[in-house]
Amino acid sequence: MKTTASTLTKFTLGILIAGSIAACNQNKTADKPAATAAPTEVKESIVYVNSDSLLNKYDYFKDMSKRLEDKGKASQGDLQAKGQAFQREVAEYQKNAATLPADQRQSTEQRLARKQQELQGYQQNANAEFQNAQATENAKLYDKIADFTKGYAKEKGYKLVLTYSKANPTVLYGDPSLDVTADVVKRLNEAYAKDKK
Repeated sequence: MKTTASTLTKFTLGILIAGSIAACNQNKTADKPAATAAPTEVKESIVYVNSDSLLNKYDYFKDMSKRLEDKGKASQGDLQAKGQAFQREVAEYQKNAATLPADQRQSTEQRLARKQQELQGYQQNANAEFQNAQATENAKLYDKIADFTKGYAKEKGYKLVLTYSKANPTVLYGDPSLDVTADVVKRLNEAYAKDKK
């Protein structure tokens, strides 16, 4: 009988301890604010812009590309004209070389060699100048888009604006609801139209 009373006492004591622990835990959860229901509208803090679409539709980029293309064609045309003039001079020399005295042939060959080097130097300078112009234009484009995006993100309350491009796929997937490209292009074109005037 003694063992039964001892077991019963231990059992009762265990129930009291478990009840106390449960009561303490219930008080702790009562102290915490109740979890709020999910809002009906979730505001995203991270969005992305499809840079392929942006560049295809951004008027500034189209105008910049046209300027660079025109500059490249003009440079190429100038180089081609100089190259053709040099080729005509070489052909003329080759046609008359047999009739020229040795000293005149030598001086003409030296002059043509200098001209060829000058032409190569001119071509290298023209290429470097075009690459510098392209880099400058790309830097202006990046600054325009980055400055706009910074203000856009602040206005919309976005914490992060990513860029997506098939050529450089750092974002493999983005929910279409996070794509703000159309709005960004629209506003960039509006700002560019104002600047153009």
